[in-house]
Amino acid sequence: MSNLGTLYGLGVGPGDPELITVKAFRVIQESPVIAYPRKRKGSKSYAHRIAEVYIRPEEKEMLGLVFPMTKDQAILDREWNDTVKKVWQKLYEGKDVAFVTEGDPLLYSTFIHMMKLMQELHPEVEIKTVPGISSFNGSASRLGIALADGDEHVAIVPARDDYEAMKKAIEDHDAVVFIKVAKVIDLMITVLRDLDLLEKASVVTKVTSDEEVIWNVSELEGLELEYLTLMVVRK
Repeated sequence: MSNLGTLYGLGVGPGDPELITVKAFRVIQESPVIAYPRKRKGSKSYAHRIAEVYIRPEEKEMLGLVFPMTKDQAILDREWNDTVKKVWQKLYEGKDVAFVTEGDPLLYSTFIHMMKLMQELHPEVEIKTVPGISSFNGSASRLGIALADGDEHVAIVPARDDYEAMKKAIEDHDAVVFIKVAKVIDLMITVLRDLDLLEKASVVTKVTSDEEVIWNVSELEGLELEYLTLMVVRK
């Protein structure tokens, strides 16, 4: 079917609306349907808040999609199939759909699963992605930290509750960006202290946005941090 719409995965950057590419801006302007992650309680998602600077809602079909935060496979399958069905319906009507995601659409993004499932269920759909600036680029810029120079090694690691693995990640690389660090911040501080690297770590929440917070690492123990928090360790 040649008159299907195109599905775009659109990286809208780490937080500052000015860190959106010219191409992403053009696709937003040209796409009749803007799909975005929506919270169940109706509050705007982070990606939506970044992109809304460039969207006139009265001129677009705004397609809010709820993504289940659960490990229950039956619920995940049901909700994801429902989400893909909603997007497919718009594509079937011949409308391009721009799915906005913070950071980059192919790096730890909700869009990855959307793309895989759409390819599986509707292989005839054309899918294009527009790369975006990731939070680790944003944090390097805001903190003034060069992540890698010459032949140095840099890693992007989802932080998890595994002391040895986190310690090894730091030992094996010149710089590490730990994403999703909020839930294991106490463990990460223990690792840093044991390696005598507390002074070499920086923590930032919602980098480059107007809600950005740069933390003093030594004061973070026991604190409840927001999900969109990362740690940069530069030896």
